[in-house]
Amino acid sequence: MHGILPLIILTVTVCTWLWKRRRTTKLAAAAGTELLPPNRQDTERPCADPEADAVTEALVRGEWQTAAKMISAAGTDWEHRSHLVGVVADRAAEDDTWLRAWEAERPDDPDAAVVRASAQVTLAWKIRGAYTAEHTTAEQFAGFHRVLREAREAFERAEALALPGDPTPYVKKIPLYMGLGASHAMMLDLWNEVTTRAPHHFEGHVRALQYWCAKWRGSAETARDFAGQAAATAPPGSLLTVLRLIAWFEHDDEAPSEAYGWPDVLGMTDDALRDVGAARPDDRRVAEVRHLLAYFLTKQDRHEAALEQFRAVDGYVGALPWSYRPSPAKTYCRYRTKALRGAVNGS
Repeated sequence: MHGILPLIILTVTVCTWLWKRRRTTKLAAAAGTELLPPNRQDTERPCADPEADAVTEALVRGEWQTAAKMISAAGTDWEHRSHLVGVVADRAAEDDTWLRAWEAERPDDPDAAVVRASAQVTLAWKIRGAYTAEHTTAEQFAGFHRVLREAREAFERAEALALPGDPTPYVKKIPLYMGLGASHAMMLDLWNEVTTRAPHHFEGHVRALQYWCAKWRGSAETARDFAGQAAATAPPGSLLTVLRLIAWFEHDDEAPSEAYGWPDVLGMTDDALRDVGAARPDDRRVAEVRHLLAYFLTKQDRHEAALEQFRAVDGYVGALPWSYRPSPAKTYCRYRTKALRGAVNGS
Protein backbone atom coordinates (compact mmCIF):
# COMPACT_ATOMS: atom_id res chain seq x y z
CA MET A 1 0.00 0.00 0.00
CA HIS A 2 2.87 2.35 0.88
CA GLY A 3 4.34 1.77 -2.61
CA ILE A 4 1.02 2.35 -4.38
CA LEU A 5 0.10 5.64 -2.64
CA PRO A 6 2.86 7.76 -4.23
CA LEU A 7 1.90 6.32 -7.63
CA ILE A 8 -1.75 7.26 -7.06
CA ILE A 9 -0.75 10.78 -6.02
CA LEU A 10 1.48 11.13 -9.08
CA THR A 11 -1.27 9.86 -11.39
CA VAL A 12 -3.84 12.27 -9.92
CA THR A 13 -1.39 15.17 -10.20
CA VAL A 14 -0.59 14.41 -13.85
CA CYS A 15 -4.26 13.96 -14.75
CA THR A 16 -5.17 17.23 -13.03
CA TRP A 17 -2.38 19.04 -14.87
CA LEU A 18 -3.49 17.60 -18.22
CA TRP A 19 -7.12 18.53 -17.54
CA LYS A 20 -6.18 22.10 -16.67
CA ARG A 21 -3.94 22.36 -19.72
CA ARG A 22 -6.71 21.13 -22.05
CA ARG A 23 -9.19 23.47 -20.37
CA THR A 24 -6.84 26.44 -20.71
CA THR A 25 -6.18 25.61 -24.35
CA LYS A 26 -9.90 25.40 -25.08
CA LEU A 27 -10.65 28.64 -23.24
CA ALA A 28 -7.80 30.40 -25.01
CA ALA A 29 -9.01 29.11 -28.36
CA ALA A 30 -12.54 30.29 -27.62
CA ALA A 31 -11.35 33.69 -26.38
CA GLY A 32 -9.20 34.22 -29.44
CA THR A 33 -11.47 32.91 -32.18
CA GLU A 34 -11.55 36.31 -33.92
CA LEU A 35 -7.77 36.79 -33.80
CA LEU A 36 -5.96 36.27 -37.09
CA PRO A 37 -3.13 33.80 -37.83
CA PRO A 38 0.34 34.98 -38.98
CA ASN A 39 -0.43 34.59 -42.68
CA ARG A 40 -3.30 37.07 -42.38
CA GLN A 41 -1.31 39.84 -40.69
CA ASP A 42 -0.47 42.88 -42.83
CA THR A 43 3.27 43.47 -42.34
CA GLU A 44 3.33 46.85 -44.11
CA ARG A 45 1.03 48.97 -41.96
CA PRO A 46 0.22 49.41 -38.26
CA CYS A 47 -3.53 49.66 -38.89
CA ALA A 48 -6.16 49.82 -41.61
CA ASP A 49 -5.59 52.80 -43.88
CA PRO A 50 -8.24 53.05 -46.63
CA GLU A 51 -6.95 56.43 -47.77
CA ALA A 52 -3.44 55.09 -48.28
CA ASP A 53 -4.88 52.10 -50.13
CA ALA A 54 -6.86 54.38 -52.44
CA VAL A 55 -3.95 56.66 -53.29
CA THR A 56 -1.58 53.73 -53.82
CA GLU A 57 -4.04 52.06 -56.20
CA ALA A 58 -4.40 55.32 -58.13
CA LEU A 59 -0.64 55.71 -58.43
CA VAL A 60 -0.28 52.16 -59.73
CA ARG A 61 -2.57 53.32 -62.54
CA GLY A 62 -0.41 56.41 -63.02
CA GLU A 63 -3.09 58.80 -61.72
CA TRP A 64 -0.95 61.36 -59.87
CA GLN A 65 -3.89 63.78 -59.68
CA THR A 66 -5.45 61.68 -56.90
CA ALA A 67 -2.32 62.02 -54.79
CA ALA A 68 -2.13 65.74 -55.49
CA LYS A 69 -5.75 66.25 -54.39
CA MET A 70 -5.34 64.21 -51.20
CA ILE A 71 -2.18 65.97 -50.09
CA SER A 72 -3.66 69.38 -50.90
CA ALA A 73 -6.85 68.52 -49.00
CA ALA A 74 -4.83 67.79 -45.85
CA GLY A 75 -4.29 71.54 -45.59
CA THR A 76 -2.59 72.53 -42.35
CA ASP A 77 -3.18 69.19 -40.66
CA TRP A 78 0.57 68.68 -40.69
CA GLU A 79 0.48 65.16 -39.26
CA HIS A 80 -1.95 64.03 -41.95
CA ARG A 81 -0.01 65.83 -44.67
CA SER A 82 3.25 64.23 -43.58
CA HIS A 83 1.66 60.79 -43.55
CA LEU A 84 0.25 61.16 -47.07
CA VAL A 85 3.55 62.52 -48.40
CA GLY A 86 5.22 59.42 -46.97
CA VAL A 87 2.74 57.04 -48.58
CA VAL A 88 3.08 58.74 -51.97
CA ALA A 89 6.88 58.99 -51.71
CA ASP A 90 7.18 55.28 -50.94
CA ARG A 91 5.41 54.55 -54.20
CA ALA A 92 7.59 57.03 -56.11
CA ALA A 93 10.70 55.25 -54.83
CA GLU A 94 9.44 52.16 -56.66
CA ASP A 95 8.43 53.90 -59.90
CA ASP A 96 8.44 57.66 -60.39
CA THR A 97 6.96 57.82 -63.91
CA TRP A 98 3.78 59.47 -62.66
CA LEU A 99 5.77 61.84 -60.41
CA ARG A 100 7.75 63.08 -63.42
CA ALA A 101 4.44 63.75 -65.19
CA TRP A 102 3.20 65.66 -62.12
CA GLU A 103 6.38 67.75 -62.01
CA ALA A 104 6.18 68.49 -65.73
CA GLU A 105 2.60 69.75 -65.47
CA ARG A 106 3.11 71.65 -62.19
CA PRO A 107 6.83 72.50 -62.03
CA ASP A 108 6.61 74.63 -58.86
CA ASP A 109 4.11 72.51 -56.93
CA PRO A 110 5.29 72.34 -53.27
CA ASP A 111 3.57 68.98 -52.82
CA ALA A 112 5.37 67.38 -55.76
CA ALA A 113 8.65 68.89 -54.52
CA VAL A 114 8.41 67.41 -51.04
CA VAL A 115 7.30 64.05 -52.46
CA ARG A 116 10.36 64.05 -54.75
CA ALA A 117 12.76 64.83 -51.90
CA SER A 118 11.19 62.22 -49.61
CA ALA A 119 11.19 59.61 -52.37
CA GLN A 120 14.91 60.08 -52.97
CA VAL A 121 15.67 59.46 -49.30
CA THR A 122 13.47 56.35 -49.36
CA LEU A 123 15.25 55.15 -52.51
CA ALA A 124 18.65 55.74 -50.90
CA TRP A 125 17.75 53.57 -47.92
CA LYS A 126 16.42 50.87 -50.24
CA ILE A 127 19.77 50.85 -52.05
CA ARG A 128 21.66 50.61 -48.79
CA GLY A 129 19.47 47.80 -47.44
CA ALA A 130 18.50 47.03 -43.86
CA TYR A 131 21.61 45.11 -42.82
CA THR A 132 24.39 46.39 -40.57
CA ALA A 133 27.48 48.03 -42.07
CA GLU A 134 29.59 44.87 -42.10
CA HIS A 135 26.93 43.17 -44.25
CA THR A 136 26.53 46.08 -46.69
CA THR A 137 28.68 46.19 -49.84
CA ALA A 138 30.81 49.08 -51.03
CA GLU A 139 28.54 49.38 -54.08
CA GLN A 140 25.50 49.73 -51.84
CA PHE A 141 27.18 52.42 -49.76
CA ALA A 142 28.27 54.31 -52.89
CA GLY A 143 24.74 54.28 -54.29
CA PHE A 144 23.32 55.22 -50.91
CA HIS A 145 25.49 58.31 -50.53
CA ARG A 146 25.06 59.34 -54.16
CA VAL A 147 21.27 59.39 -53.90
CA LEU A 148 21.40 61.10 -50.51
CA ARG A 149 23.47 63.91 -52.02
CA GLU A 150 20.82 64.29 -54.72
CA ALA A 151 18.14 64.29 -52.03
CA ARG A 152 19.88 67.13 -50.21
CA GLU A 153 19.40 69.34 -53.27
CA ALA A 154 15.79 68.20 -53.61
CA PHE A 155 15.10 69.17 -50.00
CA GLU A 156 16.54 72.63 -50.54
CA ARG A 157 14.01 73.10 -53.34
CA ALA A 158 11.15 71.61 -51.27
CA GLU A 159 11.92 73.97 -48.40
CA ALA A 160 11.98 76.97 -50.75
CA LEU A 161 8.58 76.03 -52.19
CA ALA A 162 6.96 74.93 -48.93
CA LEU A 163 3.70 76.38 -47.69
CA PRO A 164 4.00 78.87 -44.82
CA GLY A 165 4.33 77.01 -41.53
CA ASP A 166 4.70 73.59 -43.15
CA PRO A 167 7.12 71.36 -41.18
CA THR A 168 6.89 68.45 -43.65
CA PRO A 169 10.13 69.03 -45.61
CA TYR A 170 12.06 69.33 -42.35
CA VAL A 171 10.47 66.22 -40.80
CA LYS A 172 11.22 64.18 -43.93
CA LYS A 173 14.79 65.50 -43.94
CA ILE A 174 15.72 63.80 -40.66
CA PRO A 175 16.57 60.40 -42.26
CA LEU A 176 18.80 62.32 -44.69
CA TYR A 177 20.73 63.69 -41.73
CA MET A 178 20.98 60.22 -40.22
CA GLY A 179 22.40 58.81 -43.44
CA LEU A 180 24.85 61.65 -44.05
CA GLY A 181 26.05 61.64 -40.45
CA ALA A 182 25.03 65.23 -39.77
CA SER A 183 26.53 66.74 -36.64
CA HIS A 184 24.54 67.31 -33.47
CA ALA A 185 24.61 71.05 -34.14
CA MET A 186 23.13 70.54 -37.61
CA MET A 187 20.46 68.25 -36.22
CA LEU A 188 19.51 70.77 -33.53
CA ASP A 189 19.15 73.47 -36.19
CA LEU A 190 16.92 71.18 -38.26
CA TRP A 191 14.93 70.25 -35.17
CA ASN A 192 14.32 73.92 -34.46
CA GLU A 193 12.80 74.24 -37.94
CA VAL A 194 10.40 71.39 -37.13
CA THR A 195 9.33 72.46 -33.65
CA THR A 196 8.97 76.14 -34.57
CA ARG A 197 6.28 75.03 -37.00
CA ALA A 198 4.83 72.03 -35.14
CA PRO A 199 6.02 71.66 -31.51
CA HIS A 200 4.42 68.25 -30.91
CA HIS A 201 4.68 66.64 -34.35
CA PHE A 202 4.48 62.89 -33.70
CA GLU A 203 6.32 61.62 -36.77
CA GLY A 204 8.94 64.31 -36.37
CA HIS A 205 9.65 63.25 -32.80
CA VAL A 206 9.79 59.56 -33.67
CA ARG A 207 12.24 60.23 -36.50
CA ALA A 208 14.39 62.57 -34.38
CA LEU A 209 14.53 59.99 -31.59
CA GLN A 210 16.11 57.55 -34.04
CA TYR A 211 18.87 60.07 -34.76
CA TRP A 212 19.63 60.36 -31.03
CA CYS A 213 19.78 56.57 -30.50
CA ALA A 214 23.11 54.80 -29.99
CA LYS A 215 22.82 52.94 -33.29
CA TRP A 216 22.89 56.23 -35.20
CA ARG A 217 24.30 59.51 -33.94
CA GLY A 218 23.62 59.46 -30.21
CA SER A 219 23.55 57.14 -27.21
CA ALA A 220 21.09 55.53 -24.82
CA GLU A 221 21.43 58.60 -22.62
CA THR A 222 20.78 61.16 -25.39
CA ALA A 223 17.82 59.14 -26.66
CA ARG A 224 16.22 58.86 -23.23
CA ASP A 225 16.88 62.53 -22.48
CA PHE A 226 15.25 63.57 -25.76
CA ALA A 227 12.26 61.29 -25.16
CA GLY A 228 11.83 62.41 -21.57
CA GLN A 229 11.92 66.11 -22.42
CA ALA A 230 9.43 65.71 -25.25
CA ALA A 231 7.03 63.64 -23.14
CA ALA A 232 7.24 66.06 -20.20
CA THR A 233 6.07 69.04 -22.27
CA ALA A 234 3.55 67.31 -24.54
CA PRO A 235 -0.21 67.78 -24.06
CA PRO A 236 -2.39 64.74 -23.22
CA GLY A 237 -3.43 62.89 -26.34
CA SER A 238 -0.33 63.89 -28.31
CA LEU A 239 0.95 60.32 -27.83
CA LEU A 240 4.50 61.57 -27.30
CA THR A 241 4.77 59.64 -24.04
CA VAL A 242 5.46 56.60 -26.21
CA LEU A 243 8.86 58.09 -27.02
CA ARG A 244 10.09 56.96 -23.62
CA LEU A 245 9.02 53.39 -24.41
CA ILE A 246 10.72 53.55 -27.81
CA ALA A 247 13.93 54.87 -26.26
CA TRP A 248 13.83 52.04 -23.73
CA PHE A 249 13.12 49.41 -26.36
CA GLU A 250 15.92 50.64 -28.62
CA HIS A 251 18.44 50.11 -25.81
CA ASP A 252 16.91 47.23 -23.84
CA ASP A 253 19.90 45.01 -24.56
CA GLU A 254 21.65 47.01 -21.86
CA ALA A 255 19.11 45.96 -19.20
CA PRO A 256 18.28 42.59 -17.58
CA SER A 257 15.11 40.80 -18.67
CA GLU A 258 13.29 41.69 -15.44
CA ALA A 259 13.85 45.39 -16.17
CA TYR A 260 10.50 45.61 -17.95
CA GLY A 261 8.91 45.23 -14.52
CA TRP A 262 10.91 47.98 -12.87
CA PRO A 263 8.80 50.81 -11.40
CA ASP A 264 10.05 53.44 -13.84
CA VAL A 265 9.25 51.23 -16.86
CA LEU A 266 5.82 50.42 -15.42
CA GLY A 267 5.28 54.14 -14.97
CA MET A 268 6.25 54.90 -18.58
CA THR A 269 3.84 52.22 -19.75
CA ASP A 270 1.01 53.64 -17.66
CA ASP A 271 1.71 57.14 -19.01
CA ALA A 272 1.40 55.84 -22.57
CA LEU A 273 -1.86 54.06 -21.69
CA ARG A 274 -3.29 57.34 -20.38
CA ASP A 275 -2.09 59.13 -23.50
CA VAL A 276 -3.94 56.64 -25.69
CA GLY A 277 -7.07 57.21 -23.61
CA ALA A 278 -6.79 60.96 -24.17
CA ALA A 279 -6.18 60.74 -27.93
CA ARG A 280 -8.85 61.02 -30.60
CA PRO A 281 -10.34 57.57 -31.30
CA ASP A 282 -9.84 58.08 -35.04
CA ASP A 283 -6.17 59.06 -34.70
CA ARG A 284 -4.26 56.51 -36.77
CA ARG A 285 -1.12 57.10 -34.71
CA VAL A 286 -2.82 55.43 -31.74
CA ALA A 287 -2.25 52.06 -33.40
CA GLU A 288 1.51 52.59 -33.41
CA VAL A 289 1.42 53.20 -29.68
CA ARG A 290 -0.85 50.21 -29.06
CA HIS A 291 1.59 47.85 -30.76
CA LEU A 292 4.38 48.89 -28.43
CA LEU A 293 2.04 48.82 -25.42
CA ALA A 294 1.00 45.26 -26.29
CA TYR A 295 4.65 44.24 -26.22
CA PHE A 296 5.53 46.03 -22.98
CA LEU A 297 2.38 44.88 -21.16
CA THR A 298 3.02 41.28 -22.16
CA LYS A 299 6.62 41.51 -20.94
CA GLN A 300 5.23 42.88 -17.67
CA ASP A 301 2.76 39.95 -17.34
CA ARG A 302 -0.15 42.42 -17.50
CA HIS A 303 -1.90 40.06 -19.83
CA GLU A 304 -5.48 41.35 -19.84
CA ALA A 305 -4.31 44.88 -20.60
CA ALA A 306 -1.98 43.53 -23.29
CA LEU A 307 -4.75 41.50 -24.88
CA GLU A 308 -6.89 44.63 -25.12
CA GLN A 309 -4.15 46.28 -27.18
CA PHE A 310 -3.68 43.20 -29.36
CA ARG A 311 -7.39 43.05 -30.14
CA ALA A 312 -7.38 46.72 -31.17
CA VAL A 313 -4.61 46.28 -33.77
CA ASP A 314 -4.98 42.65 -34.85
CA GLY A 315 -4.45 42.09 -38.56
CA TYR A 316 -1.64 44.65 -38.85
CA VAL A 317 1.95 44.29 -37.64
CA GLY A 318 3.83 46.99 -39.57
CA ALA A 319 5.05 48.76 -36.43
CA LEU A 320 7.54 48.59 -33.60
CA PRO A 321 8.48 46.21 -32.10
CA TRP A 322 7.43 43.56 -34.62
CA SER A 323 9.00 45.31 -37.64
CA TYR A 324 12.46 44.82 -36.12
CA ARG A 325 12.10 41.03 -36.19
CA PRO A 326 12.88 38.70 -39.13
CA SER A 327 9.32 37.33 -38.98
CA PRO A 328 7.12 40.20 -37.72
CA ALA A 329 3.81 38.34 -37.98
CA LYS A 330 5.08 35.23 -36.18
CA THR A 331 6.68 37.30 -33.42
CA TYR A 332 3.50 39.31 -32.98
CA CYS A 333 1.36 36.16 -32.78
CA ARG A 334 3.74 34.54 -30.30
CA TYR A 335 3.42 37.48 -27.90
CA ARG A 336 -0.32 37.68 -28.51
CA THR A 337 -0.69 34.01 -27.62
CA LYS A 338 1.24 34.55 -24.41
CA ALA A 339 -1.05 37.45 -23.48
CA LEU A 340 -4.14 35.43 -24.36
CA ARG A 341 -3.14 32.44 -22.26
CA GLY A 342 -2.14 34.68 -19.38
CA ALA A 343 -5.48 36.50 -19.52
CA VAL A 344 -7.39 33.20 -19.58
CA ASN A 345 -5.43 31.87 -16.62
CA GLY A 346 -5.82 35.11 -14.73
CA SER A 347 -2.06 35.46 -14.38
